[in-house]
Amino acid sequence: MSMFPVLMASEPVNVNEFQELARRALPKMYYDFFAAGAEDKHTLRENVEAFSRITFQPRILVDLAHPEGEIATARAAAACNTIMVVSFMATCTVEEVASSCDAVRFLQLYVFKRRDISAQVVQKAERYGFKAIVLTVDTPRLGRREIDIKNKMVSPKLKNFEGLVSTEISDDIEWLKSITCEDVGVPGIIVSNHGARQLDYVPATISALEESRVPVLLDGGVRRGTDVFKALALGAQAVLVGRPVVYGLAAMGEQGVRRVIEMLKDEFEITMALSGCPRVKDISRSQVRTERDRLRSML
Repeated sequence: MSMFPVLMASEPVNVNEFQELARRALPKMYYDFFAAGAEDKHTLRENVEAFSRITFQPRILVDLAHPEGEIATARAAAACNTIMVVSFMATCTVEEVASSCDAVRFLQLYVFKRRDISAQVVQKAERYGFKAIVLTVDTPRLGRREIDIKNKMVSPKLKNFEGLVSTEISDDIEWLKSITCEDVGVPGIIVSNHGARQLDYVPATISALEESRVPVLLDGGVRRGTDVFKALALGAQAVLVGRPVVYGLAAMGEQGVRRVIEMLKDEFEITMALSGCPRVKDISRSQVRTERDRLRSML
């Protein structure tokens, strides 16, 4: 017997439809927490809408959501051969996530003035095989999320914070490098506005994406395989997907996360084929047209 008889009555056919399923499955307070942005939510909307203003120039004739939380997400990531970034504020410990599957795992991290807090989590992540640290530097204070204020949002117990007291953030990268086993610099940058949850009216991430001498990943607003293609054409090496994964998890658990990833992958492959790109390395800037391009053409 299905665990989701009501939710499964209408099978989702794209990633956006998981949001409505998640809304039905979650308590209102928790759905609002995942779905909301800062203040007027302008940047939240813009993260998604900015993708719709980028068009293709194709070529042819060429060659919290769930009781198992991060554990279910990690299993789905492993099944889809993709990377999982585990939040520093996860409801499961790094040990629980690591023991659940063989997914490639990164750890998202805040560095606090009380460095022993961050050091404990980093060193534990290293012991359990996490491959990279994703350092968040845009949270000296939390953004004003008005729907959480109205809901009197109560966060679930955060296991990686047990016995630790968080304080003001310090982005001391040199210190972070000094406590890890690998002698590395900063091998990549994630272009992100924290899911539009911090400062409202900052640019949509796809609008801020530019080429860089280090690998750039894009986070924010990805809802379609076409969005993935656009991000790669504008210089991203990969994209991160947040809310759609949470919605899939809330609606159908591990299966929902797998469906979300598979849908994005299938749509991306169709976009590649119809844009004349047999391989990912064939995707180029010439295959998309942005608002900036249109303005230049009018001059």
